[in-house]
Amino acid sequence: MTVRLAGPPDDAALPRVDVDLLRTRARKALAALGHGRSELSLTLTDDRGIAELNEAWRGKRGPTDVLSFSLLEGDHAEHRGALLGDVVIGVAEAARQARAAHRGLDREVAELAIHGILHLLGHDHEEEAEARVMRAEERRLRRALGLGRGGPASRPPRPRGRRGPRR
Repeated sequence: MTVRLAGPPDDAALPRVDVDLLRTRARKALAALGHGRSELSLTLTDDRGIAELNEAWRGKRGPTDVLSFSLLEGDHAEHRGALLGDVVIGVAEAARQARAAHRGLDREVAELAIHGILHLLGHDHEEEAEARVMRAEERRLRRALGLGRGGPASRPPRPRGRRGPRR
């Protein structure tokens, strides 16, 4: 299984993420989800980079924590090969959330990666029933990765009707 990791931008003054640990955790998450042979693209970016994507694809101004661009659906899904899609993590936003929750940045980034991977696989949290299923999967994956209890607070639903990333 391949986890391609890019970023953060060289000129970004961001807290350091342990990219080797993130890659290992992403591989374990994929294996726990039955996608051990799949490929994943992970990008770490700054507030500017994720804000541009957030506005372009979701119509929302400002940075967010994580965006997912699934290749399992859409016009060209049959040409994707083993690649599930792209998960983009806003490191500065992740650092703010980690501080507010009194936990380390590497844990926060791992939890955002889990959230993003689940979106790639079709999970969502628009409706309460699907949100419960997604939260249960997040808990299961946290345990599988040795992250224990806790997790990001409930995320607001993303707007419907526009193809693009999930948050």
